[in-house]
Amino acid sequence: MRRYWRSALCVVALLAALIRLPGNPAPDSFRFVILGDRTGEARPGVYEQVWREAAAENPAFVLSVGDTIQGLNDATAEAEWQEVQRILAPYRRFPLYLAPGNHDIWSDASEKLFRKYSAHALHYSFNFGPAHFMILDNSRSDEFSEEEMSFLEKDLEANAKQPVKFIVSHRPSWLVPAAFANRDYALLKLARKYGVQYVIAGHVHQLLHIDLDGVTYLSVESAGGHLRGSEKYEDGWFFGQTLVEVRGAVVNVQIKELKPPNGQGRITSPKDWGKLGKL
Repeated sequence: MRRYWRSALCVVALLAALIRLPGNPAPDSFRFVILGDRTGEARPGVYEQVWREAAAENPAFVLSVGDTIQGLNDATAEAEWQEVQRILAPYRRFPLYLAPGNHDIWSDASEKLFRKYSAHALHYSFNFGPAHFMILDNSRSDEFSEEEMSFLEKDLEANAKQPVKFIVSHRPSWLVPAAFANRDYALLKLARKYGVQYVIAGHVHQLLHIDLDGVTYLSVESAGGHLRGSEKYEDGWFFGQTLVEVRGAVVNVQIKELKPPNGQGRITSPKDWGKLGKL
């Protein structure tokens, strides 16, 4: 009987592993983690704690909004990427999708390094179960270029049947148009037209939230980049991670502040935060 149960457990473990292998269909129910900026002016030890707590959630993958290195210096950039690789070494079992930030790309040389260490293009998309993810590049401009918007529109059209859609970029270029309900702004029009549920960014190191026309616009909390402004939690200034659970066409988002020593472990949802933050 013991042999039987040992064999059964081995089969279960094997099946669980196969779910993670590339080429196997992703489940309709899964969870993933969104990370904010590691830099600029990274607070020592915070990013490492973010990853420890993110890994404890056992996500299907991790998605970062960018600013992974301090950057801005071609001479030191590769060494900084190698240091990030060292930090991430214990977590290789989690696929990582990076968006390019302004601290990641500022020159042709830094663009090549981003492609090398992220193993992705500057903009790209992928499906996981019922969800479609579009990663855009606004690393060198406060606005989305015509090329980015063309990519986005074609990609949304090609994946219109996916029931859940996320648009991700580093800068929240949509922030002012969404705050003032400028429905003529190109990205807002596309998000509304194609039924995008979430538009995600970082860059400002502050939790900011806007709901408009059925779309949730979210600039996520810092994952290590220094806190600005009042530095008060209730104003959206804190370190943490964002845990997203997808169940078919239903999406649940938890904003999880870091536990001590870099936070108090408070958990909220986007709707707990008023327009443009403020708990």
